[in-house]
Amino acid sequence: MSRVHKTINLIGVPLPLIGLLVAIALLWNEAVGPLQLGLLVGFYVITALGVTLGYHRMFTHRAFESSRAFRAIIAVLGSMAVEGSVITWVADHRKHHAFTDQEGDPHSPHLSGPGFWGGVKGLWHAHIGWLFETVGTADRQRFAADLVKDRTLRVIDKLFFLWVVLGFVIPFAVGWAIGGGLGAAVTALLWGGFVRVFLLHHVTWSINSVCHFFGRKRFDIEDESRNVFWLAPLSMGESWHHNHHAFPTSAFHGLRPWERLADPTGLLITVLEKLGVVWNVVRVSPERQRAKALSGPAEGVPGHA
Repeated sequence: MSRVHKTINLIGVPLPLIGLLVAIALLWNEAVGPLQLGLLVGFYVITALGVTLGYHRMFTHRAFESSRAFRAIIAVLGSMAVEGSVITWVADHRKHHAFTDQEGDPHSPHLSGPGFWGGVKGLWHAHIGWLFETVGTADRQRFAADLVKDRTLRVIDKLFFLWVVLGFVIPFAVGWAIGGGLGAAVTALLWGGFVRVFLLHHVTWSINSVCHFFGRKRFDIEDESRNVFWLAPLSMGESWHHNHHAFPTSAFHGLRPWERLADPTGLLITVLEKLGVVWNVVRVSPERQRAKALSGPAEGVPGHA
C-alpha cells in the first residue's frame, strides 16, 4: 500500500477512539441525551447497512439487483461508514474470498505462525493490522472490473472523502438545528460521528478476526470461517459468516429460521424485494444446504451452529 494511504489510516483509525474518549469524558456533565443517542443509533444503522447491504451483498457478491439510483445511494451510505471507497472495499473483499485463510488473503488471522503468539499476531493483523499493510492492495481490474466499468460508481469512489466529511457534517447540522446551539452540535457530532464510526469499525473488523477464529461451523468448506451468534444483531447479520462463506452469493446470511431473525440486512432485503426496490434475489435451497452440511456429531469445530 502507498505511504499516503498508510498515513491516512494512521490518522483515521485512532480518531474515532479519541472521539469516543471525549464523549465518555463529557458524560460526567451529562452531555448526552435522546438526540445524541438517536443520532448514534440512526447513523450506525444506515451506514452499517450501506456496507452490509450495499458494499457486501449487492456490489461484492451480486446477491440481488437494483436500480442505478438505489445503487448510488447505498454506495454513498457505505462510504459514510469510513471503511474505504466502494471499489477498493469490493476488490479487497473479493480477494479475501479468492484466497480465504491462505497466502494472498488480505486479512486472515491464520497466517502469522503457529502457537499462542502466532494466534495473537494473527488476530491483531485480521482486526486492525491489515489496515496498515494490505488494505487497498487488491488489483481493481482483476477483482472489481465490473465496478470499474460503472461510471456512477467510479465517481462515487473518487469522491470518497466528500462522503466521509458529509457523514460527520450531517449529525453536526442536525444537532445544531434540533439542539439549538454549538454545544448540542458538538455532542451530536461526537456521538453520531466519532462514536458511531468507532463502534461500526470494530464490529466490522471483528468479522475478519473473531469470525475466522472463534465460533461454530456446520458446512463442509475448507476455510476457517465461523458463525458467531452474539455478534449478529450488531453486525446486521454479517457474523453468520460461516454460512456466508459456504454460500457467498446468498442474499441471506442467516439460513436457519432463528438465524434469519438475527440477520437484519436479510430482513430488509426481503422488504425491499416486496416493494420492488430489489429483484433477482439469490436464495439457497434447503437441499443445497443439506448437501453441503457436515455429517455426524462433530458438526463444526468447536461445536456446531
